[in-house]
Amino acid sequence: MDFLEFAAQRYSVRKFENRPLEQEVIHRILACGHVAPTGCNNQPQRILVLNTDEAMEKLRKCTKCHFDAPAAMLVCYNKAESWVRRYDGALSAPVDASIVTTHLMLMAYSLGVGSCWVMHFDPAAMRTEFRIPEDWEPLALLMMGYPHPDSKPLDMHAATRPMEEVVFYDSF
Repeated sequence: MDFLEFAAQRYSVRKFENRPLEQEVIHRILACGHVAPTGCNNQPQRILVLNTDEAMEKLRKCTKCHFDAPAAMLVCYNKAESWVRRYDGALSAPVDASIVTTHLMLMAYSLGVGSCWVMHFDPAAMRTEFRIPEDWEPLALLMMGYPHPDSKPLDMHAATRPMEEVVFYDSF
């Protein structure tokens, strides 16, 4: 399967088997996030692996979008370690952490692990529940696990806007 087909087949899993992820699988997913490109290779990402019953119970206090997944990865970035664009002070760290999250998500899929990227969570609750340092910014939450046999993409999964509406050459 070529990469375009692979990327198109991956979907947000919202129904998981009640089965833990093996440590070797978690390690391989993390290894892929670890090689993701970041601004000036500063690697400001910080990944919190949540894969115990206690951690998942805490997570349920922070989001309703947990989908009863057996595991999750909270991707944060360290603001102090971000490359900064000198023209306007923009940080690369949110983009870097998003690239890392995408690598995690795609590697998970390649290993048969489903995921759902969740932004609907309370960052303050995450900070409290998981003692996240002040200079770390929670960015993305990946709910993870083996897809339930009944899992399927939402109807809107394959809907895309026409390429002409989102891609422009040279100018608008």
